[in-house]
Amino acid sequence: MNLQYLKAFYVTVRLNSISKAAKELHLTQPGLSMQIQSLEKDLDVTLLTRSNKGVELTEAGMVVFDYANTILSMHDNIERDLENLKSNKKDLLIGSCKSIGEYALPCSIYIFKQDNSNIHINCNITNSDGVIDNLSDRTINIGIIQGYREKKNVITDKITSNRLILTTSLPVLKNKVSLNELKMLPLIFREDGSGTRATILQHLKKHDIRLQDLNIIYELNSMEAIKTSVISGKGISFIPEMTIKKELRDGVLREIEIDGLDVISDYYIAYREDHQFTSYESQFINFIKSSRRGFC
Repeated sequence: MNLQYLKAFYVTVRLNSISKAAKELHLTQPGLSMQIQSLEKDLDVTLLTRSNKGVELTEAGMVVFDYANTILSMHDNIERDLENLKSNKKDLLIGSCKSIGEYALPCSIYIFKQDNSNIHINCNITNSDGVIDNLSDRTINIGIIQGYREKKNVITDKITSNRLILTTSLPVLKNKVSLNELKMLPLIFREDGSGTRATILQHLKKHDIRLQDLNIIYELNSMEAIKTSVISGKGISFIPEMTIKKELRDGVLREIEIDGLDVISDYYIAYREDHQFTSYESQFINFIKSSRRGFC
């Protein structure tokens, strides 16, 4: 399979336009169409049909498109890693879930860089499922996730724990609620794929409480956005304690205790089983596992 043809197909689908894809790939429209046709000939399937709305994937096209992103990412990563070897460049490619990556990890990176100024650190922040996906397609080599994930060929080691506390800025609510009262509170939740969401649901499941039993008013894919919403009185949410230490201390936010429920979230460092660590990657892992990491 020709990777150039695969890229032509992938970009066309992503932009939903032959003309836009041709412009991005610096090809003529007939030239782009010929590359897609050549890919279809190689695979002996029809991948696309044109319509007045752009292009539409056939059933076979959907299968190829699902694999194309991973294949092209791996190809780019191979070129990147080989180039780094040639230039002796030290690129530390890490990914993190948002609750660590948006708050605690920047302090750790700063401390690590003090003794390793020659290492270039690239950190991609997404939810925990996204971190695992990025490990699998080799976009990153080291990940930090919230909650345990079982994934083939991915190893996880626990590095720390933190409380997830039910938080509000509203003065009218009680300081302690029952599990039944929890079901009625206007909750702001993280999106599907988030470690925070998975951890909360795991703890609630022990008390026979399911997602549909909760009064979730909306979902957000950013812990910072959730914190802002709670501070402005839009709703109530479970938030990692490490991310709101200042707000709790200053009285901007306060904890609502839940009778019989204490949500503890575990954080793990994750990496591919077949990955051969460089000396500086091993150094970073040992640093993150140690008390020197300085999560803030």
